[in-house]
Amino acid sequence: MHTFAPLILLHENGYKGLDATSRGDDLRLFIAELQDTFARLEEGDLDVIVGFANRNDEIGDLGRGFNHLIRRLRETREEVERQHRIQMSRAEHLAKVGELATGLAHEIRNPLAGIAGVIEIVGRDLPVTSPAHAVVKDVRLEIAQINHILTDLLQTARPHPPEVCASDLNITVEHAVVLACQQVLSEPIRIELQKDLNLPTVEHDSGQIHQLLLNLLLNAVQAIDGSGAIRVEVSLLKGDAAITVVDTGRGIAPEHLPNIFRPFYTTKGNGTGLGLSLSRQIAEEHHGRIEVTSEVGKGTTFLLVLPLRQVIAQRATS
Repeated sequence: MHTFAPLILLHENGYKGLDATSRGDDLRLFIAELQDTFARLEEGDLDVIVGFANRNDEIGDLGRGFNHLIRRLRETREEVERQHRIQMSRAEHLAKVGELATGLAHEIRNPLAGIAGVIEIVGRDLPVTSPAHAVVKDVRLEIAQINHILTDLLQTARPHPPEVCASDLNITVEHAVVLACQQVLSEPIRIELQKDLNLPTVEHDSGQIHQLLLNLLLNAVQAIDGSGAIRVEVSLLKGDAAITVVDTGRGIAPEHLPNIFRPFYTTKGNGTGLGLSLSRQIAEEHHGRIEVTSEVGKGTTFLLVLPLRQVIAQRATS
């Protein structure tokens, strides 16, 4: 009598009841199939389905709901596995970067320092009217670019944890914007900043976030051919701090978007492919995230989201 109570209750609540003559057999088959299905689920088999989903009664409704739940679990597992493969691929890339950076730093920086010293001596001894001064200037710039590449390599390969303290994120962003504006004084590019004066203090490493934002801003400058604009906005987004960098540049092709944060991936002829990889690394070290949307011919938007408090973020991930 107790075995059929749930079905009787369902019937009394307005559902279609089972035929009285077959009710017991149907219920036993239903329970047996569920037990078998749960056993297979415990073994990790998410390809199972229940056959009673084809019924045209409340048992069939339950079966269809059950199959839908299993399908969602299967899709979730596949997404988790896909993300795991991506993370493993990134880890392999970073390991290769580490090996390469360690060797390059010692093999290149020492002779590079010698070359820089020689260039300084040559430049000092040249007559003031010598046209070779322009060449010396170009060599100095190339040496600085090589040093910049090596620095990015070392920071990517051997990142240090952020030294966070609660401070005004508006100030950090403003410093990066001011420095970027110095880069476009002679170009028809306008950089605008919209601060959020009501934003609470944000626990962050101002040096690292400054570096991240400056990288995004310089990328935006390089993406603009001729005149254009870059807008930077600080805001509060669902309880987190958000920084948006929008440019009116050439945009990023859809086939390139999934790869732009990979180490050494670049579509620029003189790029190292490390800037955006390092930027994402800094964002994740702050328990935040960086996202990008783009449309070819119209521009690109980067969104950096940071938690207000790092302690809360660490507890959430532990």
